[in-house]
Amino acid sequence: MAHFKPLARKLRLARALKANRPVPVWVVVRTKRRIRVNPLRRHWRRSKLKV
Repeated sequence: MAHFKPLARKLRLARALKANRPVPVWVVVRTKRRIRVNPLRRHWRRSKLKV
């Protein structure tokens, strides 16, 4: 990817980076294991962002 990125693209990439993590354990405990996995989880090689 290019070294120079427009701010909007950079913000979208940062948001995707933050969303790409597992659900915290306390959320699993609080919801009595109804929510276990993060549906937004993505692997950098398997699925690409539409940015």
